[in-house]
Amino acid sequence: MSLVKKLFALLGVALIGLLAWMAAGTDTAPDAPVRPDVPVAMGGPATATAPPPRTAPRPPDLGGEPYDTPPEAALEPVVPPEVITPIATETAPPPMAVNEPPSMRDADAPRALILPVAGVPASAIHDMFNDARGGRRHEAIDIMAPTGTPVIATDDGVVKKLFTSKPGGLTVYQFDPDQRFCYYYAHLDRYAPGLHEGQTLKRGQVLGYVGTTGNAPKNAPHLHFALIRLDKDRRWWKGTYVNPYPLLAGR
Repeated sequence: MSLVKKLFALLGVALIGLLAWMAAGTDTAPDAPVRPDVPVAMGGPATATAPPPRTAPRPPDLGGEPYDTPPEAALEPVVPPEVITPIATETAPPPMAVNEPPSMRDADAPRALILPVAGVPASAIHDMFNDARGGRRHEAIDIMAPTGTPVIATDDGVVKKLFTSKPGGLTVYQFDPDQRFCYYYAHLDRYAPGLHEGQTLKRGQVLGYVGTTGNAPKNAPHLHFALIRLDKDRRWWKGTYVNPYPLLAGR
């Protein structure tokens, strides 16, 4: 081979080697930046994508105004209960007892009474104090019961007068222990055995029996019961009539 051909052959080999070296250096250059949005070729350097910034959890929607509290405010610590100063409040007065007897509220009010006909519940009586009776106010209540039902003392006291009248029939006037009020029982069928004026009575003691004497209808046996506030002379036929219904009905 001539010397010129040998030189051309060597130059060709060198040129091919240079091109190969240049091609390899372009793909593996150490300073080449890695684009995060381009997948890394197998075998290349691994990179991690930065996570999104953390935010405070949003409370559940309880209605009302839209929630717009900044996340840092939502993470503020809650004040412990023991450091919260309680608000001073006034003490409410105790409530008045229900159906408290008038005698507990007013020294001049009647004493507490029991219903004066045995076995009759308070729910069976009616307020007829202001009803008209023969052109005048009734000023009493009528307690319906069969003839012969025991009539009992509505309160402690003393028998002041036993009297028979045309309108009331067989009647009893009883004074209370303080002699401020008189209890009037009318239309009795008969008195209890041995009952007499001046006799001391205990609450619930039998003093007579339901009847229809006086002007009571014969087909409607009942007790006519009245409460009278006595005057200063304590005259049993005088005084001011007081409605006994609230006392007997627990109102």
